Amino acid sequence: MQTSTTPKNDLIKSRLHSLDALRGFDMFWIAGGVALLRVLTKDSASGFLNALFVQSQHVQWAGFHFYDLIFPLFMFISGVAIPFSILTKLEAGTPKKDLVIKAAKRMVILIIFGTIYGGLLRDGFENHRLASVLAQIGIGYFFASLIVIYVRSFKNWLFWLGGILAGITILQLFIPVPGIGAGVLTPEGCINGYFDRMFLPGKIDVYDPEGLLCCVSAISVTLMGAIAGHFLRQQDTSEKRKLVTLAIIGAGLIIIAVIISPYYPPIKKCWTATFDILTAGISFLLLALFYQVIDVWGFKKWAFFFTVIGMNSIFIYMFNALVNVRYTSNYLLGWPAKLLGESGGQLVITTGMIALTWTLLYLMYKKKIFLRV
Repeated sequence: MQTSTTPKNDLIKSRLHSLDALRGFDMFWIAGGVALLRVLTKDSASGFLNALFVQSQHVQWAGFHFYDLIFPLFMFISGVAIPFSILTKLEAGTPKKDLVIKAAKRMVILIIFGTIYGGLLRDGFENHRLASVLAQIGIGYFFASLIVIYVRSFKNWLFWLGGILAGITILQLFIPVPGIGAGVLTPEGCINGYFDRMFLPGKIDVYDPEGLLCCVSAISVTLMGAIAGHFLRQQDTSEKRKLVTLAIIGAGLIIIAVIISPYYPPIKKCWTATFDILTAGISFLLLALFYQVIDVWGFKKWAFFFTVIGMNSIFIYMFNALVNVRYTSNYLLGWPAKLLGESGGQLVITTGMIALTWTLLYLMYKKKIFLRV
């Protein structure tokens, strides 16, 4: 992990404002946004609010809710940054080997952070779960970067993307699991769990939602982010054409996912190709929206709240695991929260959690402390 000492304005000018804001929007839900949404909508008599509450929960298995988008959206965003960082350095003459080493170091650091997040330092290696969200992000970034570094033809990126999606589809639908058969997309029957039980070290129950085949499948989401970044990086393409391209791709991917979902459903816990395509499609549309409003129209002030979060995304992910912010909020606001009853009190405590977390990130932002992996 690196602490950036680059002057804040210089650092931000070299980045897409919309990308930092979108990353912050994504991390906001982890940093308390989903908890706040649940408090506001739980046990509501309103059908609309009840629908929002449902969207704040993960789908148990097959299907898709808004909360299922948070993880793949982050992987997509990390992919968008790849052409801006890697291709720019390649064009400046940086050796490919140096870029591969840097991407590999990032992957290793994220794997280590993932094990810490999973409680390695607390519980030790016995029955430790090796797989993690951060490990999957690191692996997805590394292999998507390898493709960008060594496959310079953009059209060949598409062949790699198609190969990954086709490979996962074939494995999940047509390769039989011993004793169960092929295409049985249940926790016990999906080939992902079979691979995890056979080959993944560490604690495994029936399957791991960030297991071996999940990581392979998720590379496609990061690579689709890199494809979006490729379009945004084109200097000879108008802003309107960039926006239209992103929107058409996003809408097209969503339509494809909807068409095939009755036969091959989106399942986050085993990262079906349908789930990859659907979440990448939504991510394309969100990127198009943020890019148009922030970078094209220049409306940046409203997004400052999210930008502050997005500039220290990995830090806030680890911070939430290591620090009990709810305890601190309750310590500072517990008495007035009690006066408002159970629902009002939960609202005060949850809002306090978000305010405390954002204030810390804002102070880091003002001090030009940007923790990078």
